[in-house]
Amino acid sequence: MIEIVIGGLVQILAVALGAPLVVGLTRLLKARLVGRRGPSPGQPYRDLVKLLGKTPVVSSTTSWIFTFTPYLLAATMLVAALVVPVLTSRPALGFAGNAILLMALFLLGTFFLALAGLDAGSAFGGMGASREVAVAALAEPTVIVAIFALALRADTIDLGALVERLGRAPSLALNPAHLLALAAFFIVMLAETGRLPVDNPATHLELTMIHEAMVLEYSGRYLALVEWASAMKLLLFMTLLANLFVPWGVPASAAPAALALGAAVLALKLAVLCVALALLETAVAKLRLFRVPELLAGSFALALLSVMAVFLVP
Repeated sequence: MIEIVIGGLVQILAVALGAPLVVGLTRLLKARLVGRRGPSPGQPYRDLVKLLGKTPVVSSTTSWIFTFTPYLLAATMLVAALVVPVLTSRPALGFAGNAILLMALFLLGTFFLALAGLDAGSAFGGMGASREVAVAALAEPTVIVAIFALALRADTIDLGALVERLGRAPSLALNPAHLLALAAFFIVMLAETGRLPVDNPATHLELTMIHEAMVLEYSGRYLALVEWASAMKLLLFMTLLANLFVPWGVPASAAPAALALGAAVLALKLAVLCVALALLETAVAKLRLFRVPELLAGSFALALLSVMAVFLVP
């Protein structure tokens, strides 16, 4: 019992403290790829500390939803850190850990963030909220189907057991249909976390914003919590991609030595994903808004093909 509690606390700290580093490393890699020096990987930490020290400015037209949403976003990501197999395949809330619960947590944060964008009463907030909900409606089913394709092969919907089963059977993880689910999940990760080519987290151009449009009215500690939650969501999606589709090296124990091994393996996987993400965002431009549903429909088709391959391919 004590081992499970300690493992859960370590996972929360790993996600909470590691998320800004992932964002900073990705920004640095993107800058180096285009010939700029770029910011330090630790810059997101300094930005968060600076924002936490500032007094937020809140419009008189907003309700309790606007001030409550940043805390809800951070809380849902921290709870998700206890469900996702981050450093160990048996997290503290692993008994309740399946894709449906995880997507419910993510969707709860998206729903309240969209409400907060509408609550501010600005045109940009309403525009970003409508776009975010449309993207989420197309992306969330793909995540479920992609993980369901893995669950059919592993005979379990538990995320931790899924990692263990695929780790023990390399033939399942190296199946060509597995690559279809991997491609579908990667595309959805870009959409869910507001990355290129779906959204551009580095711009505030009025007609292209999705996530940034909803948080324009936030400032001070509220903005810090929103940005921190966004970074944790990116880390959790990258961790799911790394541990579900490349399940080797994830320990089942929460002992200190096992957690250290899990942290080292996860750091290596995340470094590779950061490089891949930086390369992709440097090579592609943002899609026009009406082309985003086509991209997400394609990812859903890939996930569906992966499910069909379970029954068609021996």
